[in-house]
Amino acid sequence: MTKSELIQCLAEQNPHLYQRDIERVVATIFDEIASALANSERVELRGFGAFSVKRRDARIGRNPRTGETVRVAEKYIPFFKTGKELRERLNGKA
Repeated sequence: MTKSELIQCLAEQNPHLYQRDIERVVATIFDEIASALANSERVELRGFGAFSVKRRDARIGRNPRTGETVRVAEKYIPFFKTGKELRERLNGKA
């Protein structure tokens, strides 16, 4: 599901709201999640999952085309861990 499909689905379920307001709400939620992650905070949505940031150490990598070794800098990546309810729903237990 894309962001626009999510907005469309929410608009269909809430005909009393303007689509532009739904777009603003969805954008605000995503912006707040991104801001929290940028500040190394954890975002937990009960029953759905938790977003966090993991650190990857600097390392020596290899260019697959030339075989030359290259330094790969330390970086931070977003990580998502599914919640128990979501896992159960995906596996047909709920």
